[in-house]
Amino acid sequence: MLRLTSRILSKGVVNIQRVAAMSSSSQTYDFEHLSVSFPNTFVMHVEFNRADKLNSMNVKMWAEMSDCFKKAGEDEDVRAIVLSGKGRMFTCGLDLMEAAQQLPRKDDVDVARHAFYLHKFIGIAQDSCTSIDKCLKPVISAVHGPCIGGGVDVIAATDIRFCTEDAFYSVKEVDVGLAADLGSLQRLSRIIGSDSLVRDLCYTGRRLQADEAKSCGLVSKVFADKDAMLESSLELANEIASKSPVAVQSIKLNLNYSRDHSVDEGLQFMRSWNASMLQSEDLMKSAQALLMKKKPKDVKFSKL
Repeated sequence: MLRLTSRILSKGVVNIQRVAAMSSSSQTYDFEHLSVSFPNTFVMHVEFNRADKLNSMNVKMWAEMSDCFKKAGEDEDVRAIVLSGKGRMFTCGLDLMEAAQQLPRKDDVDVARHAFYLHKFIGIAQDSCTSIDKCLKPVISAVHGPCIGGGVDVIAATDIRFCTEDAFYSVKEVDVGLAADLGSLQRLSRIIGSDSLVRDLCYTGRRLQADEAKSCGLVSKVFADKDAMLESSLELANEIASKSPVAVQSIKLNLNYSRDHSVDEGLQFMRSWNASMLQSEDLMKSAQALLMKKKPKDVKFSKL
């Protein structure tokens, strides 16, 4: 009976691995409002691709973002992601022209039913940012020019934030009569660490210029121009992608868990997590490389 059970379980694991491999190899990233490329092994570059509309965000773009980052999270050929925008800016935020057609309630529509509709509408928009936060592959946002409204929600969900000297950030929703609802109000104070500054930015919608963004900790590096920023962003993505995927994805998972829980809860979760991960082949490969005085990038890690 034990042998039979063992054979069944073994076949089940093989089948799961085959399905996972097929899923990864068949991943496609063909979108209308996003441009996806793979500049290096295990590195994905996602670009907002509505330059003619200043990369303004609509329902289709939000849905594509969710689809893209959820796929990337499951794709064993992706280990690090750079997110930027095509054209003259990162994004101008919400596509107000489309929103004006989709949001108002028609006279013949019940208030409660329209509220349910808006609840779903907001959920689609929120998921575009949440999918970035939950994607276990580190995401580097590279912002040039204006990053307005929903753009701030997006970059607040990324792991690492770079920008150019001409970049600025604006939680602009207050100037169109609403509160930001995709994550800025929930995430910014955890990133910046100054509740006063976050409230200042959100109550006024004023511009946070690149130098102030760096001094308050919203971004970690500021570059002279977009080309220099993208070059550095991709270099960093390459370095992250060269590390053990088990280690990197475990780090992101535990950083996010600890952000949302107490220190003690985070430590307890880490204990349970590493009880398994300490048995990874990646640990032995990395240790052997250090003993042989090899560089981490010389170690070849299996896909995850």
